[in-house]
Amino acid sequence: MSHPAVSAIVVSYQTGPRLKECLYALSADPAVSEIILVDNGNPEQMRAWVARFAESRTNVQVLSGHGNIGFGAAVNLGADRAGGPHILVINPDAVLRWNSLPSMQTAASALSAPWIVGGKIFDINGQEERGGRRKTLTLWRAITSALGWNTWTLEQTPPPSEPVEMPVISGAFFLTSRESYDMLGGFDEAYFLHVEDVDLCRRCWMAGGRVLYDPGAAVLHYGSTSDAPSRVVQSHKGDSLARYFRKFAKGALDRLAVELTIPFIRIGLWLARH
Repeated sequence: MSHPAVSAIVVSYQTGPRLKECLYALSADPAVSEIILVDNGNPEQMRAWVARFAESRTNVQVLSGHGNIGFGAAVNLGADRAGGPHILVINPDAVLRWNSLPSMQTAASALSAPWIVGGKIFDINGQEERGGRRKTLTLWRAITSALGWNTWTLEQTPPPSEPVEMPVISGAFFLTSRESYDMLGGFDEAYFLHVEDVDLCRRCWMAGGRVLYDPGAAVLHYGSTSDAPSRVVQSHKGDSLARYFRKFAKGALDRLAVELTIPFIRIGLWLARH
């Protein structure tokens, strides 16, 4: 069974040498028709390596010079240049497992736009990481998770044996169609980092679309390879959670609950860093 061509979008910021593994795996995968690397800011040595990598391959584009515009905006920039009818978004410190894309495309074959398909994200020990499977994000789940009591993600529950509907999958690794991405307007660029994937999944459901988790697709995720300071990352996470709940609040009581809860979420994120 033949599948549509896939454009892989990789957003890189101070990623380090794991970016090489990510790009080599993508370039070797027959399902990937092109690679678009969006450089939000990398060391000169890595930029030089990427330039050589791209020069030796006709299907690699490198977008740079725009500075650190945030993850969602960078993915949107890459999507604007993507030529494939299917779009893969994958973290720069993630290595795609062989045959993952055909599995995701098969899972999506009967879906109408908009649709999103995520997959398993595992660490170097083969253990499923947080984020690939998640419940709907609520204020309660946000504050309890920020305080160290995980009520949101599902990696501790038995994994499904076949593709299943999932409220939220991870922006670190997902497949969608060009039609779906355009219908949803891509990522909300008001999120600089974190929660933009939760927002995208929610908007997909609200638009009558489907979000699936496919256990037959997976990436090895090294994690923590960026030089970005943790305090900055946690600050962005707090800002993004605040935006998410304000954006989807319904009515005065809901908005009041959001404003009362946000400070506790920020405190929890601060405590988690110390």
